[in-house]
Amino acid sequence: MKYPYPLFFIILFGILISFSSCAATGKWNSKATATTIAYKATESKNPIKDYAGNYVTVVYLKNLSFKKIGQNSIKKDVQWLLSQGYRVIELDYKKNKNAKALKINEDIIAINDSISAGSFCNFKNCSQYKSYVLFEGYRIARDVSYFVDDPTVYNTPEQYTVGDSLHMDIIYPANPKVKVPTILSFSYSNSYANYDQEKGKLTDAYKDQRVNLAYTFGGFNDSFLEGTPAHGMAWAIADHPKYCPWGKGKPINGANDTYKSYQTNPDAAQKVKSAVRTLRAFTNKMGLSDKIGVFGFSRGSTAGSMAIGDKEVPALENAGFNVGVSDAVQAAALGPGVFDYTLIYDKTNDGDKNMELRCPWVWGSLEKNRELWESMGSYSLVETAATAPTLFFYNTDDDLYYQDQIAHLKNKLDKLNVPTATLVNYGKGHAVPETAFALNTLYSFFKNYLNPPRLIKNQNE
Repeated sequence: MKYPYPLFFIILFGILISFSSCAATGKWNSKATATTIAYKATESKNPIKDYAGNYVTVVYLKNLSFKKIGQNSIKKDVQWLLSQGYRVIELDYKKNKNAKALKINEDIIAINDSISAGSFCNFKNCSQYKSYVLFEGYRIARDVSYFVDDPTVYNTPEQYTVGDSLHMDIIYPANPKVKVPTILSFSYSNSYANYDQEKGKLTDAYKDQRVNLAYTFGGFNDSFLEGTPAHGMAWAIADHPKYCPWGKGKPINGANDTYKSYQTNPDAAQKVKSAVRTLRAFTNKMGLSDKIGVFGFSRGSTAGSMAIGDKEVPALENAGFNVGVSDAVQAAALGPGVFDYTLIYDKTNDGDKNMELRCPWVWGSLEKNRELWESMGSYSLVETAATAPTLFFYNTDDDLYYQDQIAHLKNKLDKLNVPTATLVNYGKGHAVPETAFALNTLYSFFKNYLNPPRLIKNQNE
């Protein structure tokens, strides 16, 4: 049967459109290799999108120049990602000698910056807060629930009365040839419930914002977590325990924005410990190591520090999920954060004015309620040498109160003979380590305490 001429081209055009929507190819400029490398973008048959309607995307780095830990084939893992609804953009490094630690971090930064700008590989609709850079052999456990929030802690917005589940994403090698440890971080981008005045209802507009690129990986050129697979590790990022906008939150019948710029216990510590237990239960199930490290920056450092202490507090240990599983961590790297709220009045004009003003609104005066104030920080949870070895990182041109907080906690750890280290002036201001030297310092610290010697040897080959 012969089709009319116009109909033939309509059908042909439809076929071409269908084909191009499934896969697209091109070249991408790699900073790590200083060359253009081939990419292939494939759409899922059942794509998942974020609340804004953008595609949840995985940028999949393959044929790297170090040993792949996951034993599945690349084809199998890519097909699995597609089956989960991800758009997958494969970057083929073809074993280029620079496709390794620590050069690959340069590309991680470039990818996140490009996605954040809406321009990666000609795609303008990649999700700004649910997209990931993934190494070959790795998969994602997305939106793993680790705690059910109590709306009465921060009471924001007032329409939020039934607690949401806090989530984490776990990026792990599938079918691993060795048991790898995991680095857990608490986001410095807040997720929270949102009430839409026009719609007259709660929406998901600000849920699961833990990898919002503008406020995390993209905004700070933060490649540490996504670069951990090059050092024989898995990684996870969890919602920050303060489940409301960072500058808001109030106790019941309290003043608006009482909790501006700080979190509160026991809520924060309960969530952190539940997250560690949930992660450990997952890693045991997936054949990974039971060793967990914590990486924290800014408000994520304040939260993550709740995991390092060895003091047992039943009210903290028995809340949340997987009670009975160990919540101990074996190492931590903590950037600028707040570890002891009793320090905030030691100096004036050092950057912590919001806390100086507002903490007494809910905890009373420091002089009359010191024990309560002490319970709000991680400093009080450090008791013996069983506390996790900790590396502190900061820049001396950041707010001065951060240096006081770090010095205070480090001094306590040193007196208890807990191993500590420092990384100072790796950059400018309130920033995460970005250079190869600074990143290597962090990775080496974690490998020393988390990785078995055999794995360290293999990763360095």
